[in-house]
Amino acid sequence: MYVCLCHNVTDTKIRHLVRTEGVSSMRELREHLGVATQCGKCAQCAKQVLNQALADMPAQARCPGMMAAA
Repeated sequence: MYVCLCHNVTDTKIRHLVRTEGVSSMRELREHLGVATQCGKCAQCAKQVLNQALADMPAQARCPGMMAAA
């Protein structure tokens, strides 16, 4: 689904960035994709998709430092 029409951003693109680039904040999402920098109407939806993508990640992937400490 399209999240940001101004910058042609889909939920799939957001989930991909979370998995591959470690994006974990709206600031990082804005830097990578331009989300919520034009009209701002997508901000709430983008944050929901980001939060869901982060919740779907295994704990080890979210905290790589914890693997080294173990």
